[in-house]
Amino acid sequence: MVITSPEEACVVVVSVIEQLAQVHNSTVAASMERLCSYLPEKLFLKTTCYLVIEVFGPDIIKLLSTDVNADVVCHSLEFCKQDPGQPLCHLYPLPKEAWKRTLEKATQIVRKSPTLKYSRSSSDVCSLPFLAKICQRIKLAIKNSVPFKDVDSDKYSVFPTLRGYHWRGRDCNDSNKMAYPGRRPENWDVHEDSNCNGIWGVDPKDGIPYEKKFCEGSQPRGIILLGDSAGAHFHISPEWITASQMSLKSFINLPTALTNELNWPQISGVTGFLDSTSGIKESSLYLRLWKRNRCNHRDYQNISRNGASSKNLDKFIESLSRNQLLDHPAIVLYAMIGNDVCSGKVDPVPEMTTPEKLYSNIMQTLKYLNSHLPNGSHVILYGLADGTFLWNHLHNRYYPLGQLNKDVTYAHFYSFLNCLQVSPCRSWMSSNKTLRTLTSERAKQLSNTLKKIANSQKFTNFDLFYADFDFQEVTEEWQKRGGQPWQLIEPVDGFHPNEVALLLLADRLWKKVELQWPHVLGKENPFNPQIEQVFGDQGGH
Repeated sequence: MVITSPEEACVVVVSVIEQLAQVHNSTVAASMERLCSYLPEKLFLKTTCYLVIEVFGPDIIKLLSTDVNADVVCHSLEFCKQDPGQPLCHLYPLPKEAWKRTLEKATQIVRKSPTLKYSRSSSDVCSLPFLAKICQRIKLAIKNSVPFKDVDSDKYSVFPTLRGYHWRGRDCNDSNKMAYPGRRPENWDVHEDSNCNGIWGVDPKDGIPYEKKFCEGSQPRGIILLGDSAGAHFHISPEWITASQMSLKSFINLPTALTNELNWPQISGVTGFLDSTSGIKESSLYLRLWKRNRCNHRDYQNISRNGASSKNLDKFIESLSRNQLLDHPAIVLYAMIGNDVCSGKVDPVPEMTTPEKLYSNIMQTLKYLNSHLPNGSHVILYGLADGTFLWNHLHNRYYPLGQLNKDVTYAHFYSFLNCLQVSPCRSWMSSNKTLRTLTSERAKQLSNTLKKIANSQKFTNFDLFYADFDFQEVTEEWQKRGGQPWQLIEPVDGFHPNEVALLLLADRLWKKVELQWPHVLGKENPFNPQIEQVFGDQGGH
């Protein structure tokens, strides 16, 4: 769930307030105070919470005291707009008394209240005056998909979020645009580290530069992902909306997540560089490339965007950083696994990319890559997912907001998103089996188109491969380890593969490439132990 609408945000917040009161056996006023006290000061989150409570708190207290649920509260506060002739959207089962009657009563309660002069129907949280400035800064960084803080404008940063080094290797000199991860070393990095891999200087024993001694002939390479929200690792922590688990610790990482667009590329399957929080032993493709050849240190780029597909990649592919003359070759993974068949529209079918359109989009992307990637690069086209998995494994399980009172399943949640027309994928997150099957058939056709391109097209600067999105095999592997299929999906949005799934997918892809196209990964560097001995963690990430 990307909280994209005021309705959604309102229902989630009111549900959490109500459930905190239930869990702690406290008043609604005390539970609002508790929620705000948990939030960090950063990004004005705590201040914003107290301001919202000051404005809407009295009405929420009055309404919840009459035993209505979050849906009714949000409708009567006019956060939920109901267009004439459209159904009333609700997350919770309808109240026993007629919905209309309940709503009229609730609306009577707030009619006397002074807060309705605040405009809520604006579709954008950023219209709240105290958030406008932050939003503007974040939106700019997102729009350009390049780091917000980048003094020398080389597309690399010393700042983690806002498209900084969580997304692409950390800059080692932000005042020199000729020093950045992935370039061929300048003068063997005798005096300074020009490619940020932490290997520079001269061996006093024989006067040979370390970069020459350890990296020459090892064929270093970087990894670049062109992806969507799955590749960026979209994740909303269940703790943020689960009253029974909520504590002061719950929201520590919320500011980081918000300034990364609710993505966690730093622990993603392709470019993750931090230790996995999931407890499984598999690591990201980037970490494996680095362990294979430590000269590859910091050479990763996660060029992914929420909602990305073959249709809109041209809007941000230019944020890719590779100089054909100065830089090492790269492995590029094209992984748009769902948005070509997914949308939140009432009739999602006309929105789906056709095989012909995909063919032309991909050819355009590959031509762009051929004119930007250094010779000797590799491009892998990744197939689309089969999202029938979602309904099959989740529809009758309780959604996080429904676990306390056993009243909301994923089927309810999906239908709420569909009603609001904000579902990330109405065509798979739906009770309509015909639609789900049709969507999977289209996804398969698109994967076949990608396969056809990989088998028939040749480019001068890279070789081209196709790999299936092996979710079925990953599910079987997970079940062998004693896991359940539903545990591979993000619990809050009920849509994205989670960290475990992403790492298991990366593991499968690595093994396939190692077996079938080993030259893509390069050889193991025999000097790895010496690099570690002299340079330790190479300056870290």
